[in-house]
Amino acid sequence: QVQLVESGGGLVQPGGSLRLSCAASGSIFRILIMGWGRQAPGKPRELVATITSGGNTNYVDSVKGRFTISRDSAKNTWYLQMNSLKPEDTAIYYCYSNNDNWGQGTQVTVSS
Repeated sequence: QVQLVESGGGLVQPGGSLRLSCAASGSIFRILIMGWGRQAPGKPRELVATITSGGNTNYVDSVKGRFTISRDSAKNTWYLQMNSLKPEDTAIYYCYSNNDNWGQGTQVTVSS
């Protein structure tokens, strides 16, 4: 089993930046795909960025060019650097790994 713990959420003004971190523990060898999802109020959860164990990345169109996912294999940690944040990015952000593993979530609020 894999346990995922997020950190780094908070309140930021439009145009600002935040970096989220996800620390993984447990059966690390099972992790092939790492990612970040988010769920805004009244909307379904969506996976916004993924990175494979080989380093290939993928993003949904709404965050392309603004968000960057990266990983530090030695620390069993991956990150989501979020730049040029918009109010519509406000959501609970969840760490994700394959086999439908999700963290507890961290709130990101973009507001002036």
